[in-house]
Amino acid sequence: MALPLSYLFVPGTRPERFAKALASGAGAVILDLEDAVAPAEKESARTAVCAWLTGTTLPATPVFVRINDASTPWYGDDLKALTALGATTPGVMVPKCESAAQIAHCLAPFPKHPALIAIIESARGAQQVDAIAQAPGLQALAFGTLDYSVDLDLPGDAAGLAYAAARIAIASRAAGLPAPIAGVTPELDAARVIADMHWARGYGFGSKLCIHPAQVAAVHAALMPGEQQVSWARRVLAATEGQTSAVQVDGRMVDRPVILQAQRILATHSSLQ
Repeated sequence: MALPLSYLFVPGTRPERFAKALASGAGAVILDLEDAVAPAEKESARTAVCAWLTGTTLPATPVFVRINDASTPWYGDDLKALTALGATTPGVMVPKCESAAQIAHCLAPFPKHPALIAIIESARGAQQVDAIAQAPGLQALAFGTLDYSVDLDLPGDAAGLAYAAARIAIASRAAGLPAPIAGVTPELDAARVIADMHWARGYGFGSKLCIHPAQVAAVHAALMPGEQQVSWARRVLAATEGQTSAVQVDGRMVDRPVILQAQRILATHSSLQ
């Protein structure tokens, strides 16, 4: 299952930005009730998000709501508000996920399970990621790199993120989930966003969380296959169409993994056109 390549956060306190986020070109939009909202504004943000969802026909662009985590006093009210939406229920993003039981508890109140993304943001989450990835109803995993760095008191470079990144990607693949979603880049500089996406791609991530519309284009640029890759992929699929025996393309034997790689390149290229 192919997922969006970019996920754009919008503070739940800024409903005037919701439609703009949908028009930004992001693959999905996340209306945020958690980190982007101060404690004193949690209730008003929830009200604004639910009012907008109630008065809006859900667009083709996937919409998620990042709720507050289960240890907070706002978690129960967030779930209650979302389950009351009925046909306009969006996807749900669960922060600070540390067990498969959290996913089951979150999904239980919904008559029809929404799409659910769990964010791994702590040492406990990374330790339990294999079980979390196998949880029924989970659509994908995301890596909350900023909170994870705080939890482990990591320095500012990416070295300390490597182990958890690899575990999240392997757990996703083993569970049959799509490639996981990379964490946010605090800087708006396009070169930094591209570099961070390339780093995450090297560990098997296939998309990225964004905190500003300007980051969306940078993420897409980082994921866009080059012309040589696209040309090679087209030659592979053309050479193998209808073939029952092995063939060569550019002096390289083509087998099933190569064909799958070519198909993924063209699918990504098509989605970003």
